[in-house]
Amino acid sequence: MIQAFGLTSNPRKDTPPAVDDISFEARAGHVTALLGGPGAGKTTALRLMLELQQGRGITYFRGRPLHRISHPSREVGVLLGDVPGHPARTVRGHLRMLCAAAGVPVCRADEVLEVVGLVSLREERLGTLSRGMDRRLGLACVLLSDPHTLVLDDPADGLSARETRWLQGMLRAHAAQGGTVLITAGDPKEVARSADRVVSLDKGKVVADQAAADFARTRLRPRVAVRSPHAARLAALLAKEARADRRSVEVVREGGNRLSVYGGTCADVGETAFRHGILVHQLADEVGDMGPGAGTEPDTAAASAAEAQGDADGAPAAGAEPERSGAVGASCPAVTAGSPSAARSAATTRPEPPSGQRKRVGAPRTLDALPALPPPISVRSAPSPLRPLRYEIRRATGIGTGFLIAAAVLVVSVVTAVLLARIGHTPQARLLAAWPQQVPLPPAALGAGLIGALAFGDEFRHPALAADRGTVPRRLGLLAAKLLVTAATALALAVLAIGCDAEMLYLVYGRELTQVPADWFPAGASWLGLVIGCAWAGVLAAGVFRSTTAGLAAVLAVPVVVVPLVHKAFEGPSVRTAAGFPLRVREVLLVQWPFGGERYLVAVARVLAQPVGSALALSVTVLLCAYLFTTLRTRLR
Repeated sequence: MIQAFGLTSNPRKDTPPAVDDISFEARAGHVTALLGGPGAGKTTALRLMLELQQGRGITYFRGRPLHRISHPSREVGVLLGDVPGHPARTVRGHLRMLCAAAGVPVCRADEVLEVVGLVSLREERLGTLSRGMDRRLGLACVLLSDPHTLVLDDPADGLSARETRWLQGMLRAHAAQGGTVLITAGDPKEVARSADRVVSLDKGKVVADQAAADFARTRLRPRVAVRSPHAARLAALLAKEARADRRSVEVVREGGNRLSVYGGTCADVGETAFRHGILVHQLADEVGDMGPGAGTEPDTAAASAAEAQGDADGAPAAGAEPERSGAVGASCPAVTAGSPSAARSAATTRPEPPSGQRKRVGAPRTLDALPALPPPISVRSAPSPLRPLRYEIRRATGIGTGFLIAAAVLVVSVVTAVLLARIGHTPQARLLAAWPQQVPLPPAALGAGLIGALAFGDEFRHPALAADRGTVPRRLGLLAAKLLVTAATALALAVLAIGCDAEMLYLVYGRELTQVPADWFPAGASWLGLVIGCAWAGVLAAGVFRSTTAGLAAVLAVPVVVVPLVHKAFEGPSVRTAAGFPLRVREVLLVQWPFGGERYLVAVARVLAQPVGSALALSVTVLLCAYLFTTLRTRLR
């Protein structure tokens, strides 16, 4: 169950808080709805509950706040807004990537796709999905780790009547199996059909906390919707006959040829129109919203309750505006066994199952039965993502951006090497690396830095690991996975760039320009360290500043800003130098390393002694410390 106490958002300047002292309870086995119009504070309340926004108050999910749950996605499934996935990623690829993050088997993606009806669209890109399909994918992401609690922000927004009924059936099935469901909505009639308990919000405060039957009796009001080309004349006649018969009838002009008649029936309105020869295009019973502060209407309480408990499958979803209201049959059908209404009544009156136990329904599925949910799974408790390396590999290879960058880098590197060879006066090492003197970094280093910046930049643009856009968990395991994957990518890019440049120079100019330099080992170590260091700088800078642009800017700032400063520091007056460093290293090592291992240590020291290597190492160290500082500060809040 969910228990929220005193949720209050921080006010901005002189404006009152968007949410002010909201407290409510959402029981297990029930669907609870937060109802309110735009600006009522529904989304803000959810963000405070999920600790995505600063404020006061506390929320318990089965007795524990969210920050004390070891694996939050196992306990709470959240969907705020659209699915935060990369538009170029496939539906199945997105779910398989989240499987690695949640620590569940990869076959779980196919199970939830079958449940939400997206098996035929599993290879479609996220950017091509319609609103309804995006909502289905969002529900699949929520159900992926089999959470006990579902928290959905306006899940039926923009859906058709058929998709809305399907979504309500899925939520009802989850609640029927012992789960907790909390949704937000702005349509009172939709809430009366789908929820067991309704918490009404207005201007950031709770104005009512009622069961669905009480809510329907006090909030909803039956009316007759009329559409006629002679609406004004018919309204006058209805008012005149009501006064003559001393009946309490209210006729409201909705604009154009529409009327709303409160206190009358379809038979009364139809007989009046027939007697006076007035053409009627529409005549139907509907339910109107009386507003969040409405009281009980004694004359219409029974009709309102019966209307709210009517067959949800026979009534289309309707908005609060009269023009978008769907017609409801004049007589409510009886609730029969096996219907959604009967299932809702049974779920409302059944005893609440013990905490953590969810009953699985094994009955065969029929047209009137609740939709089947995916089978339960076993997930070990650990901070997410549980498998960061697998997640990062799927994230990096799920879209073609990295492959396109690598291809572009190789083409630019080959062309640059050929042009430098034609011009001449370029050292052999720079020629093979395609690094002109006037350019701060070679193409391979720039490409590695861009790939590294995208590793964290895509997380903040399309935060698949977060409950909301812009919020990405700062985990050291995730950082280590990104550094490892980008290092492997940069290493492959560096080797391919040198190989392609050497092969093209051999084809164009012959073997003379492809000779291996005498100091190939320190030069190769410097080259690999440069490319990997640029990739790491891009990862760390993008993680600290939450932007791909900032990550690439940090990579460019190393040769443009940091290297001159380090070079100037090295050129300053010094009394002692590091001459004879390799010899002293061999003397310090008591045991001689096999295969001349001390040479590697000396090569690393020489790389770090260079201005570029020192500047890059300094930049990566500073960015790593900044990332660790922000991570610790986030955890201490």
